[in-house]
Amino acid sequence: MKNRSLPMLAALSVALAACSGQPSAPVEVTRQVEVTREVEVTRIVEVTPAAAPATPATPAAPELATGSGQTLAKVKERGELLCGINGQLPGFSFGDAQTGAVAGFDVDFCRAIAAAIFGDKDAVEFKPYSAGQRFAALQNGDIDVLIRNTTWTFSRNAEEKVNFAAVTFYDGQGLMVRKDSGIAGLEDLADESVCVQKGTTTEANLAEFVSAGQAQFQVTALDDADQTFAAYAQGSCKAVTADKSALITRRALLPDPQNHVILDATLSKEPLAPVIRQDDPQWLTLVDWVVFATIAAEEFNLNSQNVEAAAETDGRLEVKRLLGSDPQTDLGAKLGLPKNWAVNVIKAVGNYAEIYDRHFGPTTINQIPRGLNNLYRNGGLLYAPPFR
Repeated sequence: MKNRSLPMLAALSVALAACSGQPSAPVEVTRQVEVTREVEVTRIVEVTPAAAPATPATPAAPELATGSGQTLAKVKERGELLCGINGQLPGFSFGDAQTGAVAGFDVDFCRAIAAAIFGDKDAVEFKPYSAGQRFAALQNGDIDVLIRNTTWTFSRNAEEKVNFAAVTFYDGQGLMVRKDSGIAGLEDLADESVCVQKGTTTEANLAEFVSAGQAQFQVTALDDADQTFAAYAQGSCKAVTADKSALITRRALLPDPQNHVILDATLSKEPLAPVIRQDDPQWLTLVDWVVFATIAAEEFNLNSQNVEAAAETDGRLEVKRLLGSDPQTDLGAKLGLPKNWAVNVIKAVGNYAEIYDRHFGPTTINQIPRGLNNLYRNGGLLYAPPFR
């Protein structure tokens, strides 16, 4: 909530006695009660009114938190964005991070932020981290943003001292087994071994299922995604668990992908979002609105091919504000970005549908139905706040 105060004035008449003990004329004292909504504290201050009513002071602009803007300043000075990724998850981020030859859904959102800042989607260095390394890398300043199929949870938000930006992908945890295993549901996995990656919400969810008596798995936890799926492929466990999107994309890498099936059961909610440190609210706002720009672009039928022309010809006021073509509004300046930052983002990576279809669409090997990742008007959860 922004700092806004609601002053309440109550006038009280108080009879004051002189030091001599003789009664004196009543003196009015104004008691000013100021209620500050943000901190829910009431302060009482007694003041003697001046002869003439004072002109109310203009409220000061809210101050930014300590450190606000430091991340963007460092990124600009460095000349490139440092983006933490997975690197082992096809569809999201996969390839050679050392050469920059990586691709994926998460990778494109890293590139979107770089395009917003520099007008160049390639002004980014990709740094792969395991699940156990990712938050420390962010806290240590090794990266500016973490976009690594990371689930937004209460404990991570509060205990890891990180903020989550707008959700980019709504997912859920599932289980994959071999078609010939005879396993059709959770009950068939009683006392069977399930492979899972350490340091993930999937590991925690699995432990909760076991402790609550909802299932009796034998959990085999491994250090990273490659080890986890290699153990499953070698038959070290009857099932492997991860986000359903990860199961679909990793299945394509197995020697016999057609011989594996993902069970219907969904064990959890897994909203995936970019992660930043908590010391820079301006940076959080910037990352939020870069994500929202891709969602709004799909809603407004803007894409990588038509966005530059739309900036010149589209007369819709919200589109003009988004694309920086409204002479009365400069949303970019409020973010520390060029006025045409959104044009640069959409031209570089496309709208949300273009990003999604590029990595999960019907012509890809992954082919994940959009489902909850549709726009709200199409039955999904994607929704960009107004650009105004």
